[in-house]
Amino acid sequence: MADVLSVGVNLEAFAQAISAIQALRSSVSRVFDCLKDGMRNKETLEGREKAFIAHFQDNLHSVNRDLNELERLSNLVGKPSENHPLHNSGLLSLDPVQDKTPLYSQLLQAYKWSNKLQYHAGLASGLLNQQSLKRSANQMGVSAKRRPKAQPTTLVLPPQYVDDVISRIDRMFPEMSIHLSRPNGTSAMLLVTLGKVLKVIVVMRSLFIDRTIVKGYNENVHTEDGKLDIWSKSNYQVFQKVTDHATTALLHYQLPQMPDVVVRSFMIPLLWMRTLSSRFLSPVR
Repeated sequence: MADVLSVGVNLEAFAQAISAIQALRSSVSRVFDCLKDGMRNKETLEGREKAFIAHFQDNLHSVNRDLNELERLSNLVGKPSENHPLHNSGLLSLDPVQDKTPLYSQLLQAYKWSNKLQYHAGLASGLLNQQSLKRSANQMGVSAKRRPKAQPTTLVLPPQYVDDVISRIDRMFPEMSIHLSRPNGTSAMLLVTLGKVLKVIVVMRSLFIDRTIVKGYNENVHTEDGKLDIWSKSNYQVFQKVTDHATTALLHYQLPQMPDVVVRSFMIPLLWMRTLSSRFLSPVR
């Protein structure tokens, strides 16, 4: 006697129905294989036609037999009992327009979203606690009279001062060459070349780095009119990844009071990038 669940489903008939579905799919596949192969392996045309028709009829009879067997088993499977306990989820069936109001799926999606939000909020809280700012609660007890005044910052610096800072940085790092140009007015643009590995385009506003692009040494960094190409990406994925990391570092580390320190500190990881990139691009022996 077949086992019947409390919900009214015949498991044995259900398993046989699955096997019948597989047999039906195989029969249908044989029909299409017969149509695909056509008439073969007979010398005369009449013989090929008779063999094809006989084989095609046998496959159709197999499909009809498997389909009847599946219909018979589907009647034996039974229907699930409507008295299956759904607890609070059973109240969702009281919605008069279930097809137009997928309330259960929306609730499930909102639950998953809230769990992800709580997880990422915990990660963000841990990172902020590790890198606490100086303007946090440490200065809340300091009176207004004793609190040091912030030094005024400006984005407008003399071009001579910018040139002097860049020249000093160029002398500090003999492994790289820095070419400074001002194609669009007073804002400087740097082309940093590190050996025969990579080139870096640095777009600046005064002494603040606004944008950086890393490309391979053999890639063209100029446009048709001879200006530096500050928009196109590198053709190599390794340099695209280095550009992403360099941009992230620029957005994270900012010292408005000492912009020359930021520029000098930005040049140091470029030497590491040259070493890593040369390892990725070196031929395998």
